Amino acid sequence: MPFANFKMPQAALSKAQKEDLVHRTTQMFVDIFGEGVRPYTMVLVEEVADGGYGRADEVFVVPDAYRAKE
Repeated sequence: MPFANFKMPQAALSKAQKEDLVHRTTQMFVDIFGEGVRPYTMVLVEEVADGGYGRADEVFVVPDAYRAKE
């Protein structure tokens, strides 16, 4: 079963953008492995809460200007 797990900052993507990501990822797996994998493809889009991730010892918080608008 093909499986993709995306971790995104909370509110970085709108509902429509997350749906598009699921559809495009599924199609990518179908393009690679064939139509038979479509019903078994799992795409998980996880939102990580502000302050729950970081890099190089810096904790990230998404500024309001960059939050997705539903």
